[in-house]
Amino acid sequence: MKKLFTLLAASALSFNAMAGMVVIGNNASIDSLKQGDVKKLFMGKKTKMSGAKVQIVELTDGDAGRIAFHEVATGRTEAQLQSGWSRLVFTGKAEAPVQVADYSAMIAEVSGNTNAIGYVDESALTGDVKVLFKF
Repeated sequence: MKKLFTLLAASALSFNAMAGMVVIGNNASIDSLKQGDVKKLFMGKKTKMSGAKVQIVELTDGDAGRIAFHEVATGRTEAQLQSGWSRLVFTGKAEAPVQVADYSAMIAEVSGNTNAIGYVDESALTGDVKVLFKF
């Protein structure tokens, strides 16, 4: 029964993520992103856009929105993400993403930092940020 509930919850999350997750940026920054750039940025494999260092903003570890976003954007599980970022930070190849508690904090962080890129459910969008990519 527990496995069935977990499977149903994961299915619901992946449906919601595919239906309306958007990558957001500051209004003064990049105009748009390609899906490959989104994946590289959120996996720490790309750290600059248009010559400027990008600050990745994530929801906190284990958040359902974070898990749903990465399912469609990077294809990575929470454990794979944490392992990959730990390795990149330890070797000095990247800085750890800023973590925020919810979508409103995500929008506040991204709108306040010209080089920040994050993600929200499309229903949480405000005019303070612009959509760079939509899933």
